[in-house]
Amino acid sequence: MLAGRLGLEKARIPHADRHGLVWLDRGRLEVEDGCLRFITAGDGELQAGDYQIPHQSVSIFLLGPGSSVTHDALRLLARHGCALAAVGEGAVRFYTAPPLLPDSSSAARSQVSLWANPKSRMEVARAMYAIRFGEFVLTRDIEVLRGQEGARIKRSYQIAAERFSIPWHGRSYDRANPNATDAPNMAINHAATAMNAAAAVAVASLGAIPQLGFIHEDSGQAFVLDIADLYRHDITLEIAFGAVKESIAAAQPLERVVRQRAAKFFRQKSVIPSMIDRIKTLLHRMRKGNHTYSGMHGCDEL
Repeated sequence: MLAGRLGLEKARIPHADRHGLVWLDRGRLEVEDGCLRFITAGDGELQAGDYQIPHQSVSIFLLGPGSSVTHDALRLLARHGCALAAVGEGAVRFYTAPPLLPDSSSAARSQVSLWANPKSRMEVARAMYAIRFGEFVLTRDIEVLRGQEGARIKRSYQIAAERFSIPWHGRSYDRANPNATDAPNMAINHAATAMNAAAAVAVASLGAIPQLGFIHEDSGQAFVLDIADLYRHDITLEIAFGAVKESIAAAQPLERVVRQRAAKFFRQKSVIPSMIDRIKTLLHRMRKGNHTYSGMHGCDEL
């Protein structure tokens, strides 16, 4: 290896050939002799120690609570096209990230191509609903799809409540005052926020365009919301209703329990890598005209 302030001057590894995510928390990310290193005292996912990181093979670093990063580390990551995201515990919050400048525009180009054509845009929306419903959806009317989704999610709420023995009186959400509701609804709100953060990480890691959604339209995070909704029926509700039961049993603040439970699920079930795989499948396979939805049901083991 050649010592140097910014590390090796070598050909960069294409993002398609990189290993994906590296989670870091409770430590310091810095550069020494041209090498990226992370020093931690422990108390997080890593044991106490000094770790050298092969940054050239990583797409995005997720820097959790209790961590800091040096200017040299930022320069090194920028030189090799590695993204850095500041996240909450377990990526249940997505605070900020330097712009990801991938070496390929394929994800963004595929997304724009599919989104700009009304026919292909509808096909992607149908594929998303097929993932959520677990079956192929025949209609090509987006309003009919939304109506079907509404009916099914209502039933999913009831099933989740019964599984955890939580009283359920229906979905209630006031955007102006999101805390003015009962515990199950508050838990769903907090779990949805955590899932949106995970989806934001996945979208950012691929260099996709957050604003161009296939089902959601007006939000500046429309595509992020599309991806988060793929997990609403199973993981989001599992987190929310399980947290209500756990919060009552442990007499712990509900939001904290939701965050902790979400962080645990995200890691155990590889939620973000699953999101990345699904985005790739939706954007690239659909663009090639392959509308087969099998193999797109990651995390269904819950």
